[in-house]
Amino acid sequence: MKVTVVGASGLIGTRLSEKLRRSGHDVAAASLSLGVDTVTGKGLDVAMAGTEVVVDVTNAASFGDSSAFDFFKASTKNLLAAAAQAGVRHYLALSVVGTPRLVESDYFRAKMVQENLIRASGRPYTILRSTQFYEFINGLIDIGAEGNVLRLPSALMRPVAVGDVAAFLAELAAGAPSGDVVEIGGPAQFGIDEIARIYLAANEDERQVITDRSTPYFGVELTDDALIPGAGARVARQTLSDWLYQSMIE
Repeated sequence: MKVTVVGASGLIGTRLSEKLRRSGHDVAAASLSLGVDTVTGKGLDVAMAGTEVVVDVTNAASFGDSSAFDFFKASTKNLLAAAAQAGVRHYLALSVVGTPRLVESDYFRAKMVQENLIRASGRPYTILRSTQFYEFINGLIDIGAEGNVLRLPSALMRPVAVGDVAAFLAELAAGAPSGDVVEIGGPAQFGIDEIARIYLAANEDERQVITDRSTPYFGVELTDDALIPGAGARVARQTLSDWLYQSMIE
């Protein structure tokens, strides 16, 4: 089966491509660095030719302004048009847990537009919403950085390893389109402030964490459960402690 991975040069795309190839699939890697520009459409027809499944794991370069909206709107429209032309039988896209609850944020409003375009396209699809990656914890906790202090909300999250998300995407790509949203989250639940303390301690970082519910997350104040997946979500395997240990020895 030919699978086109769009965003194949990124953190999730590289791992997904590897897993698909190991499973015997013919993987076409598409990304800006490989000459495929989803915003302009350049190179998409060639990348999509003969494709049965397309997996969109692209992301906007900026999260805090209207550029994310412009990116996801243009990119998704072009990808859907190219998928229709190629007769793609399954359009699979990666999104974020909590998206419908966070549309006051520019970034999450952009992700909602992406999801809605996919739903309205008439293409057979699956949308996978994931919780935040362990690999992005460092950037996540910096939303509250003030010198040597981190002011972070106590809103709950279930972070997940990129490898587990890539494995689930590979599984979904090999299956039939669900025509719906599915979710994945990590095996344990933490407050954002709590996970920051764990991460800082593991890295011998002496910055202080202060719990502050008003600290915005991508421009929006969080409720306690805004980032938590639903009851039917896939529960990933790798724990935070295992990931921290692995990241230190690599």
